[in-house]
Amino acid sequence: MRTGFSTSACAAAAAVAALRALTGGKTVANVAIDLPTRRGVAFSIVRCEWEGDGVRCGVIKDAGDDPDVTNGLEIQALVRPSETGRIEIQGGIGVGTVTLPGLSVAVGEAAINPGPRRLILHALRTETERLGLAPEIGLSVTVCVPDGERIARETMNPKLGIVGGISILGTDGLVHPYSVPAFRTSLYYELKVAKENGSRTVAFATGKRSLQYLKSVLPKSNELELINVGDEIGFPIDRALRFGFSGIYIGGMIGKLSKLAQGRFQTHVNEGEVDFDFLASVAVKAGAQPRDAETIRTCRTARQAQQLLKPFGVRLEPILTEMAAQSVWERCRGQADIGVYLFNLTGDLLASSFRPAEKEEGEA
Repeated sequence: MRTGFSTSACAAAAAVAALRALTGGKTVANVAIDLPTRRGVAFSIVRCEWEGDGVRCGVIKDAGDDPDVTNGLEIQALVRPSETGRIEIQGGIGVGTVTLPGLSVAVGEAAINPGPRRLILHALRTETERLGLAPEIGLSVTVCVPDGERIARETMNPKLGIVGGISILGTDGLVHPYSVPAFRTSLYYELKVAKENGSRTVAFATGKRSLQYLKSVLPKSNELELINVGDEIGFPIDRALRFGFSGIYIGGMIGKLSKLAQGRFQTHVNEGEVDFDFLASVAVKAGAQPRDAETIRTCRTARQAQQLLKPFGVRLEPILTEMAAQSVWERCRGQADIGVYLFNLTGDLLASSFRPAEKEEGEA
């Protein structure tokens, strides 16, 4: 299946083209930029226009074979010189604004996630170096998506409190097609190779960041295999058991692990959203007053629930990890050691829980 490019990669390419036109004085038809995992990625520039002292360039998003509603949108960057001595990135028309806490972007800020900001900054700094410009050059970069407000109605943004447009997403700049059979096949072979190469235990992360965080807290051993399973938690657990792994460790953040705590082993949003009634009941178990727990039912994200309870000293994470570990242990019928680790966005370990395998009759 064909890989596509995220809104962040398109914005970065448009920004580089605009800077090149701004400094070179002529239109730009195409650019190539380096992404975190792929070098020299070429983008066609469909718009290159002067606006006052700045240049606006546009790139059409190609999501590859992924059924992404933002496929075909024009992602624009308007680049102007500034006297700040730094590169500043803001959202323009069609880029949403965050209005609720609990996301990785502060309330009131444009919905351009930290990873995409780093990607755009890196592309621009690479270009300024290539052009021989001073490192302290000041640039104002405004990311725009002319049809973004309309398309955003087909996304989760309204529910998350992101108003006025889409989010700029994509830490590595790539869009990987979502095909359950193909993904499960790749997980099967990762597990098979791990087993045949001597791994005795396996660790599953629910995303790229969680994979790095999980790696940092588990023993540095070649007997441990770490795999990014995304939303497919149930399938690799079952396969790991069939392969005879003696230990299964799972790392993730509160949203997906809250689903696992309920015994939900497919955590994609299409299979159901975070259950805030459930989180409210967990909050009561954790010591929250009923009126405080009740506010959780109005939350839009699990992280928002964490923040609401923080001033009261109430922590959901220990109970959720215990429940998640129990859910996995029961699915495994007690045949493997189970460990669950819950992290925050910046990689701090907030809670963990461990359930040992049941010893067979007569085993010491």
